[in-house]
Amino acid sequence: MHYEVEVGGRRRQVVVTRTGGAFAVAVDGHTRRVDAARIDAHTLSLVVDSVWPENATVRRSGYEVSVTPDPIGGQLVVHVGAIPVAVALNGRRRWDRKDDGRASGSGPQRLVAPMAGKVVRVLVTTGDTVRPRQPVVVVEAMKMENELRASREGTVAEIHAREGMSVDAGALLIVIQ
Repeated sequence: MHYEVEVGGRRRQVVVTRTGGAFAVAVDGHTRRVDAARIDAHTLSLVVDSVWPENATVRRSGYEVSVTPDPIGGQLVVHVGAIPVAVALNGRRRWDRKDDGRASGSGPQRLVAPMAGKVVRVLVTTGDTVRPRQPVVVVEAMKMENELRASREGTVAEIHAREGMSVDAGALLIVIQ
């Protein structure tokens, strides 16, 4: 998987490849071996192996990492231990845009479930004003959380989802006017 990630205002190219029971994670061309174990829905335990060319020794570091959406900033907040870091995933689509998303189509925006799953969080209420790329609902499918975002500015007109609800692929979740 290829990602463009903004961390602390700096763009990073990240490539993640499964290698056996672990992952090869390349950040701006520097590859590390990462063993990951899920602790809970938002927290991972990571063991990162770094090879130092000077003496060809392997340095192993452990991290507890939690990832939560920031509904206000439309980013993710990644806690590495106790240190919070704001992260934007695949930000290129936003940076290279010629507009700010306000004019992207007319009529209501209908957010639907991308696949069958379970609604984990509803991040808005009826009447809320949303910005482009603001997360509005999270659906868990195949043990992965899918954060659905508003594509343009608007007002939440209808909410058809509630936390814990099972949904089919294509089920209407939220309507934004």
